[in-house]
Amino acid sequence: MKDILIGERYRVDKKIGEGGFGLVYSGMRAWAFVSAQLLTRPGTDMKLGDEVAIKLMHVNNDPEIIKSEADTYKVLAGGVGIPRVRWFGQECDYYALVHEILGPSLEDLFNYCDRRFSIKTVLLIADQAISRIQYIHHKLFLHRDIKPDNFLMGTGTNGNLLYTIDFGLSQEFCNAKRFQTLQGRPFGGTRRYASLNNHNGRGAFCIFFFSLLANCATEQSWGDDLESLGYVLLYFARGSLPWQGLKATTEEEKNELIKQKKLDLSVTELCEGLPTEFATYIAYTRSLGFEDRPDYAYLRRLFRHAFSACGFEYDSIFDWTEKLFYETQGYSAQDPVK
Repeated sequence: MKDILIGERYRVDKKIGEGGFGLVYSGMRAWAFVSAQLLTRPGTDMKLGDEVAIKLMHVNNDPEIIKSEADTYKVLAGGVGIPRVRWFGQECDYYALVHEILGPSLEDLFNYCDRRFSIKTVLLIADQAISRIQYIHHKLFLHRDIKPDNFLMGTGTNGNLLYTIDFGLSQEFCNAKRFQTLQGRPFGGTRRYASLNNHNGRGAFCIFFFSLLANCATEQSWGDDLESLGYVLLYFARGSLPWQGLKATTEEEKNELIKQKKLDLSVTELCEGLPTEFATYIAYTRSLGFEDRPDYAYLRRLFRHAFSACGFEYDSIFDWTEKLFYETQGYSAQDPVK
């Protein structure tokens, strides 16, 4: 795989990690993604000499995921926090999607910050993430796999800008009539963060973040992306989610256990110890009907009110920014600044 040239311009380099749909590779200047289906390696733009991300899928596998993702990026092109795609096409035995290089994911930064974010950082993330989801919905697409790994920070002057990636499971919003034909389709997304809808069968693979309806295997809608975001925010604020660590022998059993845990916990219990706006947010997103358009401005106002009530300053200083500053100065965040 090393030294493959994509589109006579982008050189693929070594592996740097692994994601849900593939392994991540890095090299001098480029990135790419690999698994049984997808390859993701870093590489070099041989013309401009800068870094890019390269996602690859072998032609022997079903290419619809990466083709669909490329089509979605076309629709979303130009949006704030949407990676700029440089090239898509077939190169030898692979379909390749090349886009601009980004910084670490929120999951990476969460680990860097010892798996707990301050409320300030969570609220700063919420403000940008709601706007990203609003833009995707404005273009009539659902993301369907909202999770920490799919939010990345930018680089350089965009270092404080939140990006949304991985549209392999995204789909155009279907109307209520089409919804009737889609019930019972395969699960979509990450169950840890899934909405209740997704657990009920409305959706696509990390079950911890599924909305309640997603856990129930019915088709997802606008509210499900936002509910999943709510679980991501709770995960960051609490350090974990109550339905993580449940033991099951099959994926179906695990999905059912997670769904039941979400149903058993009241919103108040779920958001205990956090500003009341978190509970209001979760309750609101769960209340949305299939065709209800969310009030994104209202949701941003909720968290901005919490931000002001806590006395925080909009200085774009995240936990990882502060930690990195302290480390570069040679002392820990607990040490007094002299």
